[in-house]
Amino acid sequence: MSVKIPFDELKATAKKAFLNLGLDEHKAEICAHIHTSSNADGVESHGMNRIPRFAEYVKKGWININAEPELIKSKGAAENYDGHLGIGVTNALFCTERALKLAEAHGIGLVALKNTTHWMRGGTYAWKIAEAGFIGISWINTESCMPMWGSDVQGVGNNPFCIAIPRENGEIVVDMAMSQYAYGKLGVYRLAGKKLPYPGGFDKNGNLTSDPGAIEESRRILPTGYWKGSSLAIALDMAAAAISNGLCGSDIDENNNGSCTGCSQIFIAIDPYMFGEKNNIQNMFDRRVKNADNTHPIDPAHPVKCPGENTIERRKSSMSNGVTVDEQIWEQIKSLAEGNLNVTDIASR
Repeated sequence: MSVKIPFDELKATAKKAFLNLGLDEHKAEICAHIHTSSNADGVESHGMNRIPRFAEYVKKGWININAEPELIKSKGAAENYDGHLGIGVTNALFCTERALKLAEAHGIGLVALKNTTHWMRGGTYAWKIAEAGFIGISWINTESCMPMWGSDVQGVGNNPFCIAIPRENGEIVVDMAMSQYAYGKLGVYRLAGKKLPYPGGFDKNGNLTSDPGAIEESRRILPTGYWKGSSLAIALDMAAAAISNGLCGSDIDENNNGSCTGCSQIFIAIDPYMFGEKNNIQNMFDRRVKNADNTHPIDPAHPVKCPGENTIERRKSSMSNGVTVDEQIWEQIKSLAEGNLNVTDIASR
């Protein structure tokens, strides 16, 4: 069951929870804003739902809340940082800003981050780049949580990939895991007592199913595009590890310190106007989106939309009508904000 909470109230409560975990004022403010904004955009799975697990990882020592990214090496328009297992959100935002600065100077900027922790909603950083007027590309490797195609056991991460287009009349943003549904999304549907809209994995008997709980039990999430999803996942894994000189997914598996602890991440910002005029390119963006959105819908009640358009509408609705949050998660966050750190039921798993 979900409730609607005003944005400012939700953010303030989340901030108290982060402060109680030992974050300083600045980092608590940033994390509270990012988690609340994720819910406001409709991404509950990697917003408020992740705070209890974040608390668990801080208590276990898997996240160093005082660490800062350290520059290891730079070369032209590229930089490599060690995240020192710091807060994934603040590390990733730092690298996003560095990618933008490099792109301003060179037309393109690439920042590779190793030894960091979960960045929560991957689209956060692609949105930031697009809102700054640049094309954004980012991805991450994770622990093995998805079977390779042809296997019935976990062998690769779902390795989220994001790309964002800086259309001034509404950014176009893709934020996708390499699985049909990430585990966080399975948790959202399970908590709501709902089936998935489409089959998202296999049950313990090997049957394709839309039951999120059955998929969580079997740990056999379905790769996006079947063999294509797992193929792209392992290529993204190796590319992130190579460029950052960091850990690959199987290395993360060996460390066995939870979700994404020690992972590698890539952030790329590209000036879309390096070789063309801004007005012409923005007109092209509008023309392309209009053409796509005008294609005939299967259901007239649900017109075709490019990725990101529905997110912008949800964001506006959340700011006016309150942010949707699962009631059980809301109670856990309030408990954390009140200083009760003994959260053992991590409902977002």
